[in-house]
Amino acid sequence: VGLHNCGFWRPNYLLDTARCTLSFNSRHRKKHQDSRALWKHEAVQKYLETLSKEYQQVSHLLNADSINDFEQRTLQRRCADLSPIAAAFQEIKEAEKEVQELEAMCRELDSRDEKQLLELALEEKETLDKKINMLCRKLFQLLVPKEKYDGSHVILEVTAGRTTGGDICQQFTKEMFEMYQNYADYKRWTFDIVNYTPAEIGGLHHAAAHISGDDVYRHLKYEGGTHRVQRIPETGLSSRMQRIHTGTMSVIVLPQPEEVDVKVDPKDLRIDTFRAKGAGGQHVNKTDSAVRIVHLPTGLAVECQQERSQQMNKEIALRTLRAKLYQQIIEKQLSQEQSARKLQLGTRAQSERIRTYNFTQDRVTDHRISYDARNIKEILSGKEALDKLINRLLEFAEIEAVTEYLENLQALEGGGC
Repeated sequence: VGLHNCGFWRPNYLLDTARCTLSFNSRHRKKHQDSRALWKHEAVQKYLETLSKEYQQVSHLLNADSINDFEQRTLQRRCADLSPIAAAFQEIKEAEKEVQELEAMCRELDSRDEKQLLELALEEKETLDKKINMLCRKLFQLLVPKEKYDGSHVILEVTAGRTTGGDICQQFTKEMFEMYQNYADYKRWTFDIVNYTPAEIGGLHHAAAHISGDDVYRHLKYEGGTHRVQRIPETGLSSRMQRIHTGTMSVIVLPQPEEVDVKVDPKDLRIDTFRAKGAGGQHVNKTDSAVRIVHLPTGLAVECQQERSQQMNKEIALRTLRAKLYQQIIEKQLSQEQSARKLQLGTRAQSERIRTYNFTQDRVTDHRISYDARNIKEILSGKEALDKLINRLLEFAEIEAVTEYLENLQALEGGGC
């Protein structure tokens, strides 16, 4: 239940019309590029004040004797939604008041005898600023609802692009696949290789993995798309030219809910077996254990050579095929929504270059949020530096969702009731 400014109650979930979205157009909201800046916006303050007052009213109504059981359950659900938001809002307000008091004290502490006290006050202010930043991020995470598939496991696929001196693409694809494998280890996820097609010169043509764990899709959903590399090759034919080469590889991230209810008619499948190759143990190239399944109506093809058993590979391939067919259903639903997301989801927007890895300048640029990060090796190691970049994307998406919602809300208020 939500309090509308026109004075009547309406069912509503917080930010139910918003979607976590990163805009690729030039109209970036630069003044809202972090949670703290958005928090200070007048419209946000007004909206949070409204929610805080609503929480007080809902809490008061829950103590009334005149409500029936249905109304009580409805109010309890709304109270549970609003309680953490109201608490975070109040906590930020109190922390800001402390900062203002410290700033006032610092202005008065200007004599030499008070230098030590001034340093302590500045340290305390810095601690409070960090706390407020953390609380602002937490607050906007509470405002933006989790997407349906955020908690899902994923199928992650990498494919080398084509360019002059294709070895640079294949080597980069291998590095990227290893980066995500290391990131899965860093996040304590399970990373199971489904298929692996190496290149002759030591790179990688294509690979896929099933990644399971907590909130895997939430962290990886914005990795899908075209990744560009710029470097002077160290090995292969291209290294003889001693100039900067540009190549690409693509990443596809498919959410895989635990229960994927997609019926597949066996008559629509062509199943081939072949000998496994690449990373697969001693059974590689000895038995026809690898399986390729083609879904004839759609042309979708999947492969699996992870296990020694042909039957197990067939089961994994069928599961992957169902996930891809399920993804097509998701894509159809998303395309019908007015607020279409610009970030790649599954097979969407593969032609859109999302990130550039410039080795000669030791810089990684995410083009969606105009964000530069240094030290490519640290990012490719798949640990803290990559996690920081991914969290930056998530924060920006949350900010965009809140900003979009408030813009829509202001437009509705401007039109009257």
